[in-house]
Amino acid sequence: MPKKNKNDVELIRGWTLPASSTLGSAVRAKGILQEIQARLPAASKKAITLDGVELTLAMSASEKTAFNAAASIIANTVAEADTLPVIPREIQDILTIKATERHRWLADGRLPSAGTRTVRLNGRARQITFHVFDPKIVEDLLDRGVVDEWRVQDAEAKAEKRQTKAYEAKLKKSLRNRAKTKKVEKKKTDDGASQLRGWDEFDIDGLLR
Repeated sequence: MPKKNKNDVELIRGWTLPASSTLGSAVRAKGILQEIQARLPAASKKAITLDGVELTLAMSASEKTAFNAAASIIANTVAEADTLPVIPREIQDILTIKATERHRWLADGRLPSAGTRTVRLNGRARQITFHVFDPKIVEDLLDRGVVDEWRVQDAEAKAEKRQTKAYEAKLKKSLRNRAKTKKVEKKKTDDGASQLRGWDEFDIDGLLR
């Protein structure tokens, strides 16, 4: 059996992402991994992997200095993971909501923004800006189950809006019909007056004597 080269021996270290940071979301866990990779040197980005909530850093023995530096960055990021802003796709997965609901609740203030972030799309010059959210507020919303309440409120508001529109349409139709009736009545009055004027002229000519 060939002897293993010393440089092939891997340096391995692992971390478990706590529930307080992932909030039960695989999308959030992946987002934390991407945050770690963004902080690591280019040569170390692929050395970190994620399996569920388990992070693993593996490098060869010859990269001990780089390994220790990467391990320090990862440990610090994991320690502050529960304070990292929650991005749109993460909050949608955590609260099980749609993008349209996120936009609506953000616009009406029910979903408070913690600021915005601007990123450049991979391989493109174009940048996008989006709102991020405070993880503590997101956790509170999740624990209180407010999403179901908001959906009920939205359904009621939608039904009320539909009723208001139906009433307004009925009122407009009634006003149009009333205006049309008045127009017909005015025409009849005008026609009657015109006929009377004709009789007056007829009488003046003495043709009725």
